[in-house]
Amino acid sequence: MARSKKHRLAAEINVVPYIDVMLVLLVIFMVSAPLLTQGVPVDLPQSNSNPLDMNQEEPLIVSIKADGSLYVNVSDEETAKSMQMIQDVVAKIVKAKPNTPVLVWGDAAVPYGDVVTLMAKLQEVGVIQVGLVTEPQ
Repeated sequence: MARSKKHRLAAEINVVPYIDVMLVLLVIFMVSAPLLTQGVPVDLPQSNSNPLDMNQEEPLIVSIKADGSLYVNVSDEETAKSMQMIQDVVAKIVKAKPNTPVLVWGDAAVPYGDVVTLMAKLQEVGVIQVGLVTEPQ
């Protein structure tokens, strides 16, 4: 009397390919993250100031170029916006998240009065504190 062996099917999932894909994505994100910059490139003035605490929320960046054109790092960053459009965007964000830090990237060639006017317009829409971004010396 021959006895047949019953083989059970092993229900195992091979996760090695998933781990490989995850590690490749991790490397891609680690390499590309420093390349991502926020805001419009401007020639920032230099200063011996201390860096900000990065434990806060992601800041809202308003940029003013040497020609006086204004940009904000929300949605379409490459298109210049009017002061009223900047105020509208900032007001919506500040109402939704009151603790959002607002930073001004002002080109070194921008007249001081234009930067002060921008800061005053931002405070009109509810921004409590406005930070100025500089390059370290």
